[in-house]
Amino acid sequence: MSTEQTVLGMWRALSARDWDQVKTHLSPDCIYADMPVGPAAAARGPEDIVKRLKIGLEPLAGYQNHDGLLVADGPNVMYEHSETWTWVSGEVAVLRFVTVHEVVDDKLTLWKDYWDMSALAAFAPPNWLSDFATADMSWVYDATGQI
Repeated sequence: MSTEQTVLGMWRALSARDWDQVKTHLSPDCIYADMPVGPAAAARGPEDIVKRLKIGLEPLAGYQNHDGLLVADGPNVMYEHSETWTWVSGEVAVLRFVTVHEVVDDKLTLWKDYWDMSALAAFAPPNWLSDFATADMSWVYDATGQI
């Protein structure tokens, strides 16, 4: 499988919120980091990465990834895309991302999302951020110096 197919397959699974399928695209030591938050609040490994993703995406009424430009250079893939988040209360946000992946042996070993967190905060319902305060944070992995 090509690096492009691996990356797009994971994003199709994520768009469907098929958590088990997402895990199949991640190496056992894959690191995921939302770069606006930084590497100190990364997640590592399929189980913890999915725990992290579920915090933001599982409560949504709708979530969809929209394909964009994908550029691959060996194991490194840059993917410009957008996501539509729809909350149960009716708010909708379209978030623009650049994601950097590293793919080894058909598995993601690194996943870094670059996006504007203030854009999300501008469209999210008022309780969105406070809901994070009660979320399971057992997934936190400090990847400082690793990515």
